Amino acid sequence: MLEDFLSPVGNSIIESIQASNSQVIGQSIAIHREIEGIPDLEGRQIAIIGVWEDRASDNPGSAHSPDQVRKYLYPLYWGNWSFSACDLGNIYAGEKVSDTLVAVREICSILLKKRIIPLIIGGSQDICYGNFRAYDDMEQTVNLVSIDAQFDLGKQNEKLNHRSFLSHIVLQKPYILYNFSNIGYQTYFVNQEEIDLMERMYFELYRLGKMRNHISESEPILRDADMVSFDLSAVRQSDAPGNTFHSPNGFSGEEACALARYSGISDKVSSFGIYECNALADKEGRTAHLVAQMIWYFLEGFNQRKGDYPFASKKEYQKFIVLINEGEYELVFYKSPLSGRWWIEVPVKENPGLSSERHTLIPCSYSDYQEAMKNEIPERWWKAMKKAV
Repeated sequence: MLEDFLSPVGNSIIESIQASNSQVIGQSIAIHREIEGIPDLEGRQIAIIGVWEDRASDNPGSAHSPDQVRKYLYPLYWGNWSFSACDLGNIYAGEKVSDTLVAVREICSILLKKRIIPLIIGGSQDICYGNFRAYDDMEQTVNLVSIDAQFDLGKQNEKLNHRSFLSHIVLQKPYILYNFSNIGYQTYFVNQEEIDLMERMYFELYRLGKMRNHISESEPILRDADMVSFDLSAVRQSDAPGNTFHSPNGFSGEEACALARYSGISDKVSSFGIYECNALADKEGRTAHLVAQMIWYFLEGFNQRKGDYPFASKKEYQKFIVLINEGEYELVFYKSPLSGRWWIEVPVKENPGLSSERHTLIPCSYSDYQEAMKNEIPERWWKAMKKAV
């Protein structure tokens, strides 16, 4: 099946690194080549996939980006990493956009079932809808984090595209979305009605200014994600000019790399995609180079995974109980001895047929614990409680 959907990596890209040091990424991962074919997936933990699709976007040129990113990714050095990765090449554009999304769904589904993380190089962001639908057969709810300057809800009944894919995720069956979080939205790009709607649904919204002031506060958000979708319009124009929707404000290149690393280090993140890099508008290759470095930081983070909750028992953690309003609320915090990271306990009703019990502990930060010690209930706990009712 994979051969039907995937094109090998271009020979010119592979030849460009053949004389490179043996420790660069292009020499350290298995690559889908024209003659050798698709690499064996046995023992792999991460699979890079490009997607030649941008027809549902107003950012034409992003379909050409995967190979452009590889030109900068392959010469980067492989770290002191103990996992195995491969590059499966590029997903062909189907006759229709919906055909491409079906291909994305099928390939991501195969990888997820093998516990291999799909690392997607877009292409336009509507591709992440195909990635999301790959979880339909996984018998779990999904937490989606979008790093984006906008929410991408679109207008009512709008056809699926890169600015409306979220409404299709929310409204189309099967309903497997448990939580949605946006990191880095810019208020002047967002309709107030959309903000009100998102808050009524108890989704988590984090403005650009708040995240830039405390970028480390994004780590607990990403730690609770199953799927991360990064739209490069969230990065400021000076650092990522290869995007039709660039803005003078946004995350810096360093902050984008930090967000990618936090995504990689999360034990729960099982797919990661970077979208809207426009190769035709990226005259100096600056944006593709940034995407390559973001991928490097995701790999670096993945290598540093600690196997914290939900993979480790909370019995092994340090437990802290904080009483709020003279005992009206009892907040229970846990601190991992492996990583020093924090969680807070939230009672969640079981949802038959779905693995909702894994949301009993939600990631938080030390600042949330400090807030509770001041007799203030952390906003993260309040939202989780309302969603659980």
